[in-house]
Amino acid sequence: MDFMQENAEMPGFMMERELMKRSPELFERFQKAVFALPRILSSYRRIFPHYTDHSELHALNVIDFCNRIIGPENLKRLNEDEIYCLLMGCYLHDVGMGIREEDLDGFLEEIKSAGHCAKPPEGDLPDVVRKLHHELSGRFVHKYAMLFDFPSEAHAFAVEEIARGHRKTDLFDPTDFPAGLSVPGGNTLCVPYLAALVRLADEVDVATDRSPVLLRDHEVHAEAIQQKIDSLQEAVREVRVEADAFLFRIHTDSEKVLEYVCELQETTQNTLDYCRRVVSERTPFEISQTKVIMERI
Repeated sequence: MDFMQENAEMPGFMMERELMKRSPELFERFQKAVFALPRILSSYRRIFPHYTDHSELHALNVIDFCNRIIGPENLKRLNEDEIYCLLMGCYLHDVGMGIREEDLDGFLEEIKSAGHCAKPPEGDLPDVVRKLHHELSGRFVHKYAMLFDFPSEAHAFAVEEIARGHRKTDLFDPTDFPAGLSVPGGNTLCVPYLAALVRLADEVDVATDRSPVLLRDHEVHAEAIQQKIDSLQEAVREVRVEADAFLFRIHTDSEKVLEYVCELQETTQNTLDYCRRVVSERTPFEISQTKVIMERI
């Protein structure tokens, strides 16, 4: 499928260029982290050799969608520490998909102790990781924060919560997702807004063989999931971020694939509605997109 067409008003790498301009020091930290991340992110293939993409390519797509959801005017309202944490959160939100088995038991116990999961899910390693990968991502960031040279513990905490927040977590929780987290230097981080952006951007990224509907459908056999993914990938020819909508351009004559498309639309709309409500009620920001449109071409 074709990826999103370039928009001259909202070009790629908008956040990166803005961070480089405002804070060369934070930009250098970000660059060093990105240099080390491809190998870490690609480790998910040890557990999911034939699964959907969760590498740095997916992270780049999530950053691109965040750029387009925010837009150049709203980007001016974000401070440099928020831009840095958002970029790091985009890169690290799926790092839990490649968790090492030697970390898993300890991370599961920590997740349970923190009240983020009543009891670990049952199943084999891939099933457990798939169901809890967002929490595992948060624990990975927490344990291995030194690898990424975060400027402070507050920055590391924010990125940990952004990673956790891309799935299933309660973004209304003021403890896990504080709206005014102070960092050294005087800036504050609006963590629920940053987490909502990553959750929404992750949801609409169907450009890299991954459908959020199917990732949640744990009862379906892996081969059936892959067949659905392949069908959707072929059907979704383009995803556009308009001022007021997410527009998916669809080409298919299959009634079954159209059913998958309807599932995708419903799930994406639900996520959009939730993220809009979080941002509206807990932050000074807004998400201008209000609807998810499926357009047959």
